[in-house]
Amino acid sequence: MSIQMAGIDHGLAPVPIREKFSFTKKAQGEALQALRSRTGVSGCVVLSTCNRTELWVNGEEGAQLPLEEWLCQLKGLSLPEYQRYLVKRSGAEAVSHLFRLTSGLKSMILGEDQILTQVKDAWNLAREEEATDQVTEVLFRMALTVGKKVKSNLQMSTANTSAIEHAVGYLKKQGYSFAGRECLVIGNGEMGRRSALALAAEGAHVTVTVRQYRSGVVEIPEGCERINYGERLDWIPRCDVIVSATSSPNTTIKYADIAALDLTEDKIFIDLAVPRDIEAEVGTLPHVTLFDIDHFPVCPQSPKLQRQLEVAEGLLREQQEEFFNWYECRDVIPKIQQLGQASAEDVVWRMGKTLKKLPLSAEERSVLEAGAEDAVGKMVKKLLFAIRDEAGSETLRRCLSVWENVYHEC
Repeated sequence: MSIQMAGIDHGLAPVPIREKFSFTKKAQGEALQALRSRTGVSGCVVLSTCNRTELWVNGEEGAQLPLEEWLCQLKGLSLPEYQRYLVKRSGAEAVSHLFRLTSGLKSMILGEDQILTQVKDAWNLAREEEATDQVTEVLFRMALTVGKKVKSNLQMSTANTSAIEHAVGYLKKQGYSFAGRECLVIGNGEMGRRSALALAAEGAHVTVTVRQYRSGVVEIPEGCERINYGERLDWIPRCDVIVSATSSPNTTIKYADIAALDLTEDKIFIDLAVPRDIEAEVGTLPHVTLFDIDHFPVCPQSPKLQRQLEVAEGLLREQQEEFFNWYECRDVIPKIQQLGQASAEDVVWRMGKTLKKLPLSAEERSVLEAGAEDAVGKMVKKLLFAIRDEAGSETLRRCLSVWENVYHEC
């Protein structure tokens, strides 16, 4: 199989390493064009989130592309220095990884639904950049399909939990109460909005920063106050909790700035960004406790959740089988569909005289014919794929050739 990926994630590397491989949206577009121009690459997608960065490529059959080296080159890093943090997958292993990933089964917070949107956004960006091909199109479409199936069929105890909600839950277990606290959220993107909503739901008074040049059009969560981004440092002394969750490649809170405030009361800083928004040295200052996205342990799985995961694995296997069926016979799929339709129409035509003898209205006869046509078409396609599974793709091709000749002769 020609599908390959290489990347880094929260299971392989801590935030200081992962942030070196992070891409902004603009950089993702540039990376897609660079990859697409490489010899042997037919289609590609670049995925970059807080917890992972992955290059996805469909190449020439059997070719082993140096994706790990390409990833390091795109970020200006040395492969020997970072090799131990990277992973490469190909073929069925890569497909299984993507389907599990999109379903939230490889997330730091099991079952979280943000990854579904993140994969979709990465795929859409690749399409906008005209970097995808037929294989990557079908692969990512099916990955999103199974992700939605898992989400709609299962109610995981940790599902729909964002990083900030997980952080809030962790701190509450440590005895911290957010009720009545003054909280500052730096960033008004998706993660920033979730953070503001989660803190407000705990009874905190929340202020959100907004970039001044956009302040006239940006909406903030209901019940929250707003200040200009440039006022954030002046606001920190009056706050108990400061959350930074931007998509900026630059830091929003520097050590020197916080040191200059000479804080006299305890503050909790929560950095949910990758690359990090808050300089790590801030955590060494008096009255400061600093958490990043890796600080919050994952909850153990309950027996109920384990049973739900088994159901999810069944859905994943079905979708993988559908993709493998498509991949192995992708060049003859149009012919299978045509023959299925021709066979269905032929059956309905042969049923014509019998149907006319039945006491049916024109509308009832039309419904019956449509149902029969649909059932026969599905049966034929199922039969043809069964031939492929039992006798191999070459036998399937011979059967299709014979079948096609029969209809041509008729």
